[in-house]
Parts: sequence; structure tokens; C-alpha cells
Amino acid sequence: MKLDILAIGAHPDDVELSCGATLAKEVSKGKKVGIIDLTRGELGTRGTAETRDEEAFNAAKILGVHSRINMRFADGFFINDKVHQLELIKMIRYYRPEIVICNAVDDRHIDHGKGSQLVSDACFLSGLIKIETINKDDNSVQHPWRPKVIYHYIQWKDLEPDIAVDVTGFMDVKMEAVLAYKTQFFDPNSDEPETPISSKNFTDSIDYRARNLGRLIGVAHAEGYTVERCAAVDSLFDLK
Repeated sequence: MKLDILAIGAHPDDVELSCGATLAKEVSKGKKVGIIDLTRGELGTRGTAETRDEEAFNAAKILGVHSRINMRFADGFFINDKVHQLELIKMIRYYRPEIVICNAVDDRHIDHGKGSQLVSDACFLSGLIKIETINKDDNSVQHPWRPKVIYHYIQWKDLEPDIAVDVTGFMDVKMEAVLAYKTQFFDPNSDEPETPISSKNFTDSIDYRARNLGRLIGVAHAEGYTVERCAAVDSLFDLK
């Protein structure tokens, strides 16, 4: 399956929280979008791996993405090594995305930074012809593929974005997808332990952070990204 955009997160809900509105906007424009979750979030304080599986499935339907898979790496303990890189290379070559969006380069949760570097390294290695991988569908040898660009979304830490995407009009879809993770976020009737993301303040912050970034670029809402190389435009008039 050829995708335009492949969004990758260390945990189910990373993508929805950080770039959900961007994905919803691109889907509305006819782009083919997929999501890969590296782990099932099985170490999360609230809910279970099984409830996260169901929530991720529901969130994907809300966003309208074309594909979502889980790599089932070990939550908290996956590492950036040859074994994990090769598994991810297989998926990058299978989907052949033009753009990859992945975790923040530096963040509170240790899996976010690890996931960020793992994806970056796998994207580079995926373009090397002498690394041989096999297609999971028909056991054919896969062709090398390297995405044109990698963007890293913003998560817990307020990193300074290099670019901001106008997502005005798509925050409602994003919030619906986020709140599909019923076990994870604010619920006044829940008897589960409190976590940094289960407070009402955190849920509210999803909107006010997007509003603040939107304010900086002159729109209602925006999502921010850091880049690994200099961002290029065809003309100065492409910049808003």
C-alpha cells in the first residue's frame, strides 16, 4: 500500500495528541495516511493493552486514516538496535511514504525520544540497497525506499517548532479521536489512578496549545513540528 503520509508514535494516542488535526486535514484533501504504533502502551497506568487496542482502532476510524498497525515492541524497553530497525524498515518499504511524522526529539517520556531516533535511523537505512528485507504479503524482496522528509511533532515539552501547520477547522475531529482513548484522559467518574495526562488541565491544554501556536502564525489553531534538515519552499510567496 502506497501512502502519502506515515505517522508513527511510540504509544497509541501519541499521534492523535500531537498531529491528529494535521492528519485529518490531509485525509480531507484526499491524501492516503497511515499510522504505526510502536508499542501497545501496556505499561500505562490506566487501562490495559487490550483497551488501548480498541481505542486506537476507534480513533483511526474517526481520523479516516487508511491503515493502522501496531509493531508490538516492548513499552518502556524497546531500543534502537538492528532488530527493531529492520522491523521498521520492512514497514517503511511496504508503505513507501513520501512523508514520515514521528515522536518529539526530546520529551518527558523516555520512549518518545527513543522512538524519534529509531524512526529517523530506520528511514535512512531503508534507503540502502544492500539491506535486504522481505515483503510480509508475498515473500518478495522489498525495494529500498527513503521518505522525502521527516517531521517530529511536539509532545509534553514546549519545544520551539520549526514549522507550524494551520489546522483550523480540524480540531473537533482531533479532539474526538483523542477522547476515543476513554481510559487515558479526564473522566470525573473514573476511579483509576491520576496520571499527568488524566487531568482536566491536560485535556484543556490540547486546545489552548493549538490556539497559542495558531496565534503566532495568524490562524485559529496550529500544530507544530521540528525538522531534521532545512525546510525548503519554491517561492517566498509560499510562506504565510
